[in-house]
Amino acid sequence: MRKKPTSHDASDEFRLILGLIWGQSYNGRIPFSFPSSAMSRLLCLMVLSLGLMQTATADENTDRMSAYLTQKFGLAKEKAQKISDAVQSAASKYSLPPALLLAIISIESRFKEKAKGANGATGLMQVVPGAHRGLLRNVKDLTEPTANIEVGSAILYGYMRSANGDMNAALKSYGGSQAYAQKVSLRVGDFAAVAPSQDAAQQSDVRAGMCAARPASDRCAAPGNWADAFTVPAVNAAGLNGAATSATGLPATSH
Repeated sequence: MRKKPTSHDASDEFRLILGLIWGQSYNGRIPFSFPSSAMSRLLCLMVLSLGLMQTATADENTDRMSAYLTQKFGLAKEKAQKISDAVQSAASKYSLPPALLLAIISIESRFKEKAKGANGATGLMQVVPGAHRGLLRNVKDLTEPTANIEVGSAILYGYMRSANGDMNAALKSYGGSQAYAQKVSLRVGDFAAVAPSQDAAQQSDVRAGMCAARPASDRCAAPGNWADAFTVPAVNAAGLNGAATSATGLPATSH
């Protein structure tokens, strides 16, 4: 059985390749015309190594995420692995933080794929079929984790694009209220350690969108004060308790 590459294996290989290139320089043996075929092979190896590093890191993140879901929410290992794979895939496809998707799922359904809510809301991300028929043309079973997470992520991504990248506004559209956006944003912290984002710039963009919800005097104004990339200020108890709630105990859903 072939050993699954780890990020350590890939990084060691990458350093070896760079060493081959840099060794030519520091040993004073730089040819005036480096053979193009050799350079092409080196570049291909570098690209391959970077790909291996990304794949290995994604695999490690998925395994860590799966183990957490099993421990924290009591999911069977196979189900936890399937959800983790689907979250990683959707996060990569739609440039969304995995921790954000996990936070939404934990609030919407607590990882129960058969969950049903108001207005026909279905599955892990409580997708409302009647509101998104165009996204469901090829979906046979909306309770299937991979399909549900794909559709839910596509909906959130669409809202984010419509809001010019403002994730706070996107979450308000997804859940129907500012209280929902705040609740999801706070829950992200529970998953940040086990589902790190693959793109720091992406974290910065989302954080900037979330900051719109904070008062100017709050610590959001100083990026260094963030506990993690997606922490957003809590609303007061009245704000959460006073919001309209769905069958799952959350603000009325619009997704």
